[in-house]
Amino acid sequence: MRLDQRLVDAAIAQALARFSQRSDAGAAALYTNDGRILTSVCFESPNESANLCHETGAICEAYRLGLRVTASVCVSRGTSAEPFIILSPCGICQERLAIWGLDVEVGVPLDTDPTRWLAKSLREVQPYYWYKAIDDIAEKQIN
Repeated sequence: MRLDQRLVDAAIAQALARFSQRSDAGAAALYTNDGRILTSVCFESPNESANLCHETGAICEAYRLGLRVTASVCVSRGTSAEPFIILSPCGICQERLAIWGLDVEVGVPLDTDPTRWLAKSLREVQPYYWYKAIDDIAEKQIN
């Protein structure tokens, strides 16, 4: 499954459901290779170094189920008066998503309007991804 508005809407619905008592809200949604949508929210701890990104729970669930992630999106807003914006995955989440390959699609915000998004592969988001060099070397040795 490719990133689409349905996935973005699922992330927004999860954010609104989980943080209904707060004005700020955020969540993530991802597609798996069998078409499921998995959603999750951040884990906030009094010790900020123990916090986890919005995507982490859904990534772990996909891995637990033995499913491949094909697309992921993260949304956030600061107050209930603000619209949801799209957040590109942080470097740690890019690492987590890359276990399913660099063709995983992620939502990135438009430069001119962060409430709108583009789908980009991890390969496009991270053209110099460190493991690509190792993978390219191994591929050349095999061929």
